Amino acid sequence: MTEKQTWSQRFESALHPAIASFNASISFDIELIEYDLTGSQAHAQMLAQTGIISPAEGEELVAGLEQIRQEYRQGQFQPGIDAEDVHFAVERRLTEIVGDVGKKLHTARSRNDQVGTDTRLYLREQIQQIKQLLREFQGVLLDIAQQNVETLIPGYTHLQRAQPLSLAHHLLAYFQMAQRDWERLGDVARRVNISPLGCGALAGTTFPIDRHYTAKLLHFDDIYANSLDGVSDRDFAVEFLCAASLIMVHLSRLSEEIILWSSEEFRFVTLKDSCATGSSIMPQKKNPDVPELVRGKTGRVFGHLQAMLVIMKGLPLAYNKDLQEDKEGLFDSVKTVQACLEAMTILLREGLEFRTHRLNEAVTEDFSNATDVADYLAARGVPFREAYNLVGKVVKTSIAAGKLLKDLTLEEWQQLHPAFQEDIYTAISPKTVVAARNSYGGTGFEQVNKAILAARIQISE
Repeated sequence: MTEKQTWSQRFESALHPAIASFNASISFDIELIEYDLTGSQAHAQMLAQTGIISPAEGEELVAGLEQIRQEYRQGQFQPGIDAEDVHFAVERRLTEIVGDVGKKLHTARSRNDQVGTDTRLYLREQIQQIKQLLREFQGVLLDIAQQNVETLIPGYTHLQRAQPLSLAHHLLAYFQMAQRDWERLGDVARRVNISPLGCGALAGTTFPIDRHYTAKLLHFDDIYANSLDGVSDRDFAVEFLCAASLIMVHLSRLSEEIILWSSEEFRFVTLKDSCATGSSIMPQKKNPDVPELVRGKTGRVFGHLQAMLVIMKGLPLAYNKDLQEDKEGLFDSVKTVQACLEAMTILLREGLEFRTHRLNEAVTEDFSNATDVADYLAARGVPFREAYNLVGKVVKTSIAAGKLLKDLTLEEWQQLHPAFQEDIYTAISPKTVVAARNSYGGTGFEQVNKAILAARIQISE
């Protein structure tokens, strides 16, 4: 099939070779071939079921399409740029296999509703794979959390020491982010799973097709109610890219923390050789390549979201060639998210080790128990704001004296306020400070154990 033969007799000459190359999408939309074959088989079955073609012709088309599937999987079907796109490539090969009946496959169908169907079938499957990767990521977070309920870590606001936390509580925050990602993808999947097949080029078709029949064959939940909307809608792709961007935000935030934690300044984690690289010139270095790459790749997904929004913002109804640009960014975002989830799961499971001694030591090196001193006074009848100001004063004088709160004598405490007793030292010890925060959702050990149990149930459902 030459470029001239691809189109109707309206055209007298073939495309300029450079324009044919510029116009072609086969180099990337070959990704959709299995979905194109599946969608085409359903369309052929519908044509036969409605009497538009004979049952024998329908069976012949389905069998021919299945042969193409096997040829592709075995590497025997590798269409080139002369096919322009995956849809023409399949139709051309089908006609070679079954003869003229292959030319009937495109009856009552346009490439516009065809590509929309293929893309939705593709994305529906990829969303399920990403959701499974999220579950594996969550499982690893839970495993590490369960092992570190009473391991303490400094908590930060503004990247300044704030209050000590259970390490498990810190990790469970990322579990919750991933849970929202998982749920968000489920919401997106509902709008992905709507069939545009049968919308035609933009106005439907004169043939007595059965759109609900093809939707059922392809396991779609519903069909588009408006043919113009069906062929031009890419909201589902934008929504997916939004969801993908948020997944990358969460992975990037965790990556940033791991990068900080592995530095000599923090020394909270040790990177294992299986997930780190060295320097070409500095032999002592061990670099956190995995989290750095995840952090860097986040920008790619953000860029694809922005590109899709810009593509869509000025398009008049219905289909426009601009929509060919929806695929490369979508495909790349899917692969990037999947690769980053897999890499981060491996990194957490076997690529780093928390230095628990260093972590427990770190929470004794600051004034992050200052709030608990104020709470101590407030529990003994001192108005909190008054207590807050008193503790601010003692922190100031302690810093000037080169002391921490735990180093103050009882006499010094009682000079601050007579309500202080010997139990102040227990009250401000890091483990007591963490355990005491037992409000729902807090970092107290009892709450953290409950949260881990609830999370286990959540990901098993």
